[in-house]
Amino acid sequence: MKNSTLLIIVGLDSSLTSLGKQLEAVRTLPAHATVLIIGETPAFPYYAMGVPPYGTTVVPEEWLASLAENKVALKDKSDAIEALLGQHDVSGEVCVVSNEPSLVADTVARHAMLCDMVIVAGDLRQSDNLFMQAVYGVLFQSPVGVLLNNDDLTALCAPKKVLVAWNTELHSARAVHQALPLLRQAEEVIIATIDPITTEFQDGEDPGVDIAKWLSHHGCNIDVQQYPSGGHSIGESILTRAKDVGADLVVMGAYGHSRTRQAIFGGTTRTLIEQTDQAVFLAH
Repeated sequence: MKNSTLLIIVGLDSSLTSLGKQLEAVRTLPAHATVLIIGETPAFPYYAMGVPPYGTTVVPEEWLASLAENKVALKDKSDAIEALLGQHDVSGEVCVVSNEPSLVADTVARHAMLCDMVIVAGDLRQSDNLFMQAVYGVLFQSPVGVLLNNDDLTALCAPKKVLVAWNTELHSARAVHQALPLLRQAEEVIIATIDPITTEFQDGEDPGVDIAKWLSHHGCNIDVQQYPSGGHSIGESILTRAKDVGADLVVMGAYGHSRTRQAIFGGTTRTLIEQTDQAVFLAH
């Protein structure tokens, strides 16, 4: 990841201590950091407005005060992060965006198009809506992947074991391509297939060997493993195997099924995004 541009997404209440650890990791790479502060604009109280000709148009003073307070808080946060960049001698800049949640995905996507990887700070999970919109913006509207649950960025600097949750779907291949710089650094890359269908037109007669051969050409130390789910969901099986082998990072393609289906029935991507114990890199 040397000389890359990393987009770090934080919230208004994100910890400067945690961000400082990330910036120190960015400095050692070295890489360029763009810190994007995502704020949530106070909802406009339409119910409090008079509507001509039946009433006068009045903007509630409470809402204006809340808006001004939010603006000041974002400016203070931006100044603090600017100072933090200087303290850690990191090349970078700070961007501030305050939107209603429905517009966050578009905003994040525009910034993600000009970087090599996106890191979403764990503190942003305090606002579940903002967190999910930020992740959606990266996965569905940008050409890069997103790193979750790795606030000290050890997966970027010195990954020892990386588990690749592999199948022959396009989104899985994209994730591996996006994560290639990380896989090259790892001491060991485990290609894991869960309940593979060992036919020529599904996962292949020896699932995982095809991608292992390609990665070995890049100098990766590869181990191919085929695991049964044992009646558990694929997401749970991936997390269990990652824990068993001591993986620093899981690399996986995201959203092989639609977001609507995942929201209603759950799914592997949803399981990996909602958990907070295992560092995971996702691409769609």
